[in-house]
Amino acid sequence: MNNIKIVLDSSANITQLDGVDFAFAPLTIETKERSFVDDASLDVAEMVEFLYNYKDRSSTSCPNAADWLDAFGDAQNIICITITGSLSGSYSTACTAKRLYEAKNEGSRVEIIDSLSTGPEIVLMAEKVRELAMADRSFDEILDGLRAYGTQLLFVLESMKNLANNGRVSKLAAKAAGLLGIRAIGKASDRGTLEMLSKNRGSEKALEATVEHIKEMGFVGGKVRIDHCLNPDAAEALAKKIKDAFPAALVTVAECRGLCSFYAEMGGLLIGFEA
Repeated sequence: MNNIKIVLDSSANITQLDGVDFAFAPLTIETKERSFVDDASLDVAEMVEFLYNYKDRSSTSCPNAADWLDAFGDAQNIICITITGSLSGSYSTACTAKRLYEAKNEGSRVEIIDSLSTGPEIVLMAEKVRELAMADRSFDEILDGLRAYGTQLLFVLESMKNLANNGRVSKLAAKAAGLLGIRAIGKASDRGTLEMLSKNRGSEKALEATVEHIKEMGFVGGKVRIDHCLNPDAAEALAKKIKDAFPAALVTVAECRGLCSFYAEMGGLLIGFEA
């Protein structure tokens, strides 16, 4: 089924996906002073620097139904994958857009999938959809293949300021981590929430622990995507450690866009992998 369209929100950290009809709907990072739309024109480094120095509360807002309808365009068959519903209303508004779109476009089919994750894990899911579509699988076969596809997400954070400001972690824990040089490692749980796994002092120990967590979570080789927030050195160092442990692993490194940079913050890593 080569006529399928893949639609994501901007939490996936990509603005294009070669070989398939593709679009994305941007989220927005909000403060009392400025708003940052997570589209292809966003200066991520400038946003991260602003938020680093910003002392008041910040938040995110999801695409509305009109944003999703714009992304759907006039496609007949659409698979849309969103950031976890536990962090954003993106899934909910996409479902609203689906109902409006199918009512207006007779015979169209739109499937909305809550990834229960974000960033590089969503990209792996989208690439699986593309692979199945290019193999001329039917719409239902693509969905079955995606459901059977095992992926996981780990995150390594140097700062938790924005998570604390949003009530995701305690401000005391975030402050302590910053003062002590702690790197927090966690994962996207089966419910799509943030689940902390370990705390490590220093980058080297954190990267070594990350490889161990990947093994514990079922990685035995295959695709790994590492997205970083202004931290290419750590991302490349982690890629090397993974390749040393799993020589056949297919590891790619990319940059976080706005939404994931907001949550991962400066220095943060997001690791999506097959498991």
